Amino acid sequence: MSSAANTAGDAPRFDAVRIGIVSVSDRASSGVYEDKGLPALKDWLSRALRNPITFEARLIPDEQAAISATLIELVDAGCALVLTTGGTGPALRDVTPEATLAVAHKEMPGFGEQMRQISLKFVPTAILSRQVAVIRGSSLILNLPGQPKAIAETLEGLKNAAGESIVPGIFAAVPYCIDLIGGPYLETDDAVCKAFRPKSAQRPKAD
Repeated sequence: MSSAANTAGDAPRFDAVRIGIVSVSDRASSGVYEDKGLPALKDWLSRALRNPITFEARLIPDEQAAISATLIELVDAGCALVLTTGGTGPALRDVTPEATLAVAHKEMPGFGEQMRQISLKFVPTAILSRQVAVIRGSSLILNLPGQPKAIAETLEGLKNAAGESIVPGIFAAVPYCIDLIGGPYLETDDAVCKAFRPKSAQRPKAD
């Protein structure tokens, strides 16, 4: 299933982007309960990015081969960014990191390190999380936590009561990473997440 977002009123000055979102859950994929990961990812990305987005959404069980195949499918379909949610803990059925590493051309360990730093502000069990990030071809693949609140905190970072950043979220580094691997120019809404690029890599701000 795919859907487009952020298209109304957007001028061509923003690069179009295709984003894969994958929720990994045995119970949600079998209908035991409603999946909350995909809506959370779509909501946050639609608010954070000014680009026209086409989402490629997948809800799949905790099966390593199926996860790897889904990631390859989404990269081959032209997704510059693929985000997964779920399956990153130490439980026996948690195999999303293994499936992700299996399709990697390069590992990007800084993303996982920062995700755990953010989560440690809330719970000591954050050290049990095993999220990884990799590059496959010209696509960035990121494993995210399973809960909607944790997804937003990980992507956006933590702010104080005045709205000032106290712990940067991982998404601030995503647009420049995608620049470096040959993907579209992602422009963020600074009110949600201010992307960082060196001055030499910045385009003039569009209105």
